[in-house]
Amino acid sequence: MSSNTTNAPVVNAMSIDVEDYFHVSVFDGLVPRASWDSMESRVEANTMRLLEIFEEYGVRSTFFVLGWVGERFPSLVKRIAEVGHEVASHGYAHRLIYDQTPAAFRDDVRRAKAVLEDACGRAVEGYRAPSYSITPRSLWAIDVLAEEGYRYDASIFPIRHDRYGIPVSARTPYVIERGGRSLVEVPGSTVRIGPLNLPVAGGGYFRLLPYWWTRWGIARLNNVEGLPAVFYLHPWEIDPEQPRLPAGRLGSFRHYRNLETTEARLRQLLTDFRFDAIDAVVLRTHSELRHAPAATPALPYSW
Repeated sequence: MSSNTTNAPVVNAMSIDVEDYFHVSVFDGLVPRASWDSMESRVEANTMRLLEIFEEYGVRSTFFVLGWVGERFPSLVKRIAEVGHEVASHGYAHRLIYDQTPAAFRDDVRRAKAVLEDACGRAVEGYRAPSYSITPRSLWAIDVLAEEGYRYDASIFPIRHDRYGIPVSARTPYVIERGGRSLVEVPGSTVRIGPLNLPVAGGGYFRLLPYWWTRWGIARLNNVEGLPAVFYLHPWEIDPEQPRLPAGRLGSFRHYRNLETTEARLRQLLTDFRFDAIDAVVLRTHSELRHAPAATPALPYSW
């Protein structure tokens, strides 16, 4: 699979968090996990649609697949790998890390890794937490991920948010060394304006804010800072026909706003910028990251 060829000098990282609409954290309590199998599933069709779009634009992506999805749709996971994309883990049951014990989290990520590797026949080396839920109170998860054989994590967003974020974390990928093990951290992309890190590359920020904001932010990262953006999206975000669930005013706004325009925005994004998977964009510089001179700590917390 060839990459999109535009005049953009930097190749950005494309990533998809493969989960169904009813898995989203805003619906916790509204849709109990015990009822997930009774819900209308739309994740396979939506993910296949994304695969078609990426094939059309010659883009390779990282797919962070929920283990629950991989267990029920192993052929989807196999297809993602067969057409050249990277398969990574989104955990098994879409539980926020800081709501779990370390032991429960270990079981979750171990189970997801096994399911996905069985389905795709390849090593699964990357992880992204549901709702970016590695925060100051769940940094112990980094140790678990390294011990369970993950090579990189993409769960820390260096912003302030009501559900996630470590605003003092580094904005660019870095290596965390712990107990003789190392893990590359791939943070969510931001631009720095004054004292604030502002999110620019994906998810609700892509849907809710005007497209020019994403375009401006990625262009600033690429052309001013010489950095790749790490973009993310969910399959349900290109599905305006999904069932509506009563999530409350804020939850409904965050989840349903602009679903009908997301695919068109994604197509414009793939025209405006170059993309590849995280393993190609970030991990090829692992050796440089490891040996970079130490500056300010990337994570000034102890755990």
